[in-house]
Amino acid sequence: MQITHGLVMTGVALGATFALAAPASAQTMNVSVTIPRLTVAEYHRPYVAIWLEKEGAAARTLSVWYDYDMRNGEGTKWLRDVRQWWRVSGRSMSFPADGVSGATRAPGEQKIALTPGKGPLGAMSPGTYTLVVEAAREVGGRELVRLPFAWPPKPGSMVKAKGSTELGAITLGFGK
Repeated sequence: MQITHGLVMTGVALGATFALAAPASAQTMNVSVTIPRLTVAEYHRPYVAIWLEKEGAAARTLSVWYDYDMRNGEGTKWLRDVRQWWRVSGRSMSFPADGVSGATRAPGEQKIALTPGKGPLGAMSPGTYTLVVEAAREVGGRELVRLPFAWPPKPGSMVKAKGSTELGAITLGFGK
């Protein structure tokens, strides 16, 4: 498995800058995940899990893309191939999970918007977090990308990382 640790901060420095940011309730997290177009003999759309980690707190699953509409829930049996996510929170979930589950996505840029206090994101207390994106593909590989950030962030700030095989560019932006 390829693990990528990448971080590019745009327009903001970690640390004291975040302490002066707007109230947490005013923020929206905008996540963009690029699924690369691969030229392989047998291509299957990847299963993707996106979750949030904070030291001392349980991981929060934000989104899971899988074959949720297969007869008798058969698509869930391959969720365990998204190994890191499965270990931290997936195996304790029931599927489909309202507001979290969705179909696998085609190659290209995929976007989700999350609002603290609503949906799977829930309340956000100040601190250091890591957004984790993991992809696993049948007859393919697995990849995990981590994007660390501090909460609350400055509106307009952005964290970027890039996968090398199963995931492309991943961007976490903050706005009102």
